[in-house]
Amino acid sequence: MEQIWIVPALPLLAAAVGAALGAGSRRLAAGVAIAGMAGALVFSVLALVGVLGDQAAGRALAYANFAWFDLGARSFDLGWLLDPLGAFMLVMVAFVGLLIFVFSTGYLHGDRDAVRFFSFLSLFAGGMFGLLVSNSLLLLFMFWEVVGVASYLLIGYWFERPAAAAAAKKAFVTTRIGDLGFLLGLLWLHEAGGTLLLYDGGRGVLEDAVLGRLVGTTALGGLAVSTCIGLLFFCGAIGKSGQFPLHVWLPDAMEGPTPVSALIHAATMVAAGVFLMARVYPLLDADLVLADAPLHALTVVAWIGAITALFGALTAIAQHDIKRVLAFSTVSQLGYMMLAIGVGSWVAAVFHLLMHAFFKALLFLGAGSVIHAAHHEQDMRRLGGLAPRMRATFATFAVGMMALAGVPFLFSGFWSKEGILHAVEAWEVSAVPRWFALTAVACTAFYMTRLLVEVFLGRGPRSEPLREHPPEESPAVMVVPLQILAVCAVVLGFLGTPAWPWLQSRLAGTPLHFDPAHLLEGAGLMFVSIALVGAGIGLAWWIYGVKPRERADARDPLERAAPRVYAVLEARMGFDALYAATFGRLFAVAARVARVVDERGLGGLVDAVGGLGRFAGIGAKEMDETAVDGSVEATATATRDAGRAYSKRQDGDARSHLRTVAVGFALLVVLLLLTGGGR
Repeated sequence: MEQIWIVPALPLLAAAVGAALGAGSRRLAAGVAIAGMAGALVFSVLALVGVLGDQAAGRALAYANFAWFDLGARSFDLGWLLDPLGAFMLVMVAFVGLLIFVFSTGYLHGDRDAVRFFSFLSLFAGGMFGLLVSNSLLLLFMFWEVVGVASYLLIGYWFERPAAAAAAKKAFVTTRIGDLGFLLGLLWLHEAGGTLLLYDGGRGVLEDAVLGRLVGTTALGGLAVSTCIGLLFFCGAIGKSGQFPLHVWLPDAMEGPTPVSALIHAATMVAAGVFLMARVYPLLDADLVLADAPLHALTVVAWIGAITALFGALTAIAQHDIKRVLAFSTVSQLGYMMLAIGVGSWVAAVFHLLMHAFFKALLFLGAGSVIHAAHHEQDMRRLGGLAPRMRATFATFAVGMMALAGVPFLFSGFWSKEGILHAVEAWEVSAVPRWFALTAVACTAFYMTRLLVEVFLGRGPRSEPLREHPPEESPAVMVVPLQILAVCAVVLGFLGTPAWPWLQSRLAGTPLHFDPAHLLEGAGLMFVSIALVGAGIGLAWWIYGVKPRERADARDPLERAAPRVYAVLEARMGFDALYAATFGRLFAVAARVARVVDERGLGGLVDAVGGLGRFAGIGAKEMDETAVDGSVEATATATRDAGRAYSKRQDGDARSHLRTVAVGFALLVVLLLLTGGGR
C-alpha cells in the first residue's frame, strides 16, 4: 500500500522523459513508454496479490491520507486507496495498455511525431492509474481532468487534419459539460459532508456517519442531498463514458490513431465513468432507504444505461467505417454497464467492464491491423475477402467478435453479459430496460457478424487500389498482442461463471463456493439470450454472407429494404445535426454577439479611453515643452547672462574694487538716513 503511488508515477515519469526527447528519438521514446507501463504492471500485480491476501485475512481495503494545504479553518486532504475494485482495474489497465503500447510501435512505424505520441500515451495511462488509486474525490477529479486533456491531445494527434482537430475539440468540450456537473457535486459534497475523502476512519463520504447526514438532509423538490450529489456525479460519468445524451463525441474520437481508439474504448477514458459510479456506489445506494423519495439516483442511472445500450446497438447497424461500428458498440456496452449499476449490481458491471476491456482492445487493434495493411482504408464497403491474406488477424478478430456478440459458452462476453441480464430481470421498478437490453443483444450479434463478413469474407477487396496492392498480414509486433488478447477473451470469462464466480466474490468480498447447479439458475432468460444471439448472427449471415456485396458502391441490403429507417440510423438518429442546429447555432449567435460587444462596445470604450489617454499625453507634452521647459530655460539663460556680466567686472584691479565698495557703503548710509534707520 505504501508504494501504490509508484503505479501512476512511472507512466507520468515516462511522459515527462518523452516530452524532453527530440523528434529523432522515436525508439527511445517508445522504449521509455513501454518500460513505464511494464513497471506499472509489475507493481499492479503485486498490489492485487497483496489485496487478495488482505481480503483473506479479513481486511477489505487499505488507505493512507495526507494533508495537502489548509485554507482558514478547513484542511484539504488527499489520499491513496487500494481495494479489490481498484486492484483489478489497475492490472487490467496496465496489461491491456502495455499490449496497446507494443502494438503502437508497429502501427506508427515511420511516423515523424511518434515521440510526441508515446509521451501522450504515457500521460493518458498515468492519469487513469492515478484516478484508480485516489482516496480523495478531489485527487480523483485532478486525474480525471488529466485523462481528459490526454484524450484531447491523442484524438487530435494528427492535428493537421481538420477532422481530427474538430473531433478533439468536440470530445474536450462535450466531456467538460459533464465534468461541470461532477465539479458542482464535489463542491456540494464538501459543503454538506465536510470532506472529500472516501474513507477516513469513519468520517469519509462513503462511511455511515457522512452518508447518514447526506440522506437525512432534504434539498429542493424533496430529494435527498445524497441523491442530488449522486446525479451530479453521474453527469461526469455520462460525459466520460459516452452515455446518452453526451455520447456524440465518442464516435468522432475515431479520428485519432487506432491504438488511441483502443486505449480510450477499452482501458482508460470510457472506463473511468463506470469506475466512478462503482466507486461511489454506496452514495448512490444510500437514498434507497427513503421509500417515499420522489426519485432515486440509481433509477436515473438504470434508464440512461438502458437507453444508451439500445441506441448504440441500433446505430452501429448502419455504419460503414470499421472503427465507427466499434465505437457505437462501445457506447452500447457502456450502457449495459450503467444499467447494471442502476439496477443494483455494480459487481456485474465491473465484471463486464473488465471482460469488455480485453475483447474490445482486441477488436480495435484488429481493426488497426486491417487499416494498416489496407493502406489506411477504413470503409467496410471497399474491403472484403481479407481472411486468406490476413489469417492471424481474421482469427483473432473473429474471437473478439464472438466475445462481444455473447456467443455461448466459450467466450468471456457471454458470461459477463448474462450477469447483467439476470440483474436487470430482478429489477422490480420496470421491465422496459430488460426488453431494451435483450433487443440490444440481438442487434450486437447482427452488426458484429455484418462487420466480420464485410471485412474478411466475400470475394476480395472491392476497391481498385486494394486489388492492385493487396493487403498483407501485419508484422509480428502487431499480431502477437492480438493473439494474447484473444486468449484472454476466452480464458478470463471462466473466472466469473455462475458455477464458480471467483471474480465477483473477490470484488464484493463474499464467500466463494463452487456449485454447478447455479448454471441452471435463470436458464429461461439464458436460453432467450442465446436464441437472440443466434438469430442476430444468422440474419446477418443470410443478408451479407450468402450474397456478398460485389461493388463498393452497391447499396446496403438493409438500405434497399428500409431506406428511411436506414438513413436515420446512418445519421446517428440525427443527434449531431440536432445539436448543431440548436446548441451549435446558439453558441454561434452568442459568439457573434460577444464579437459585436467586444468590437463596438468594449472595443469602443477601450478606444475612447485610449484616445483620452493620448489627448492627456499631448497636453502633458505641450505643458512640459512650453511651460516647464520654457521657464527652466529662461531662468538658466538669465542666470548665465548675469554671471557673464558679473564676470566681466572681475578684472583684478584692487583700487577699482575699493571704489565700488566705498560707493556702495555711501549709498547704504544715505539710504539708512532717508528711511530713519539712524534714529
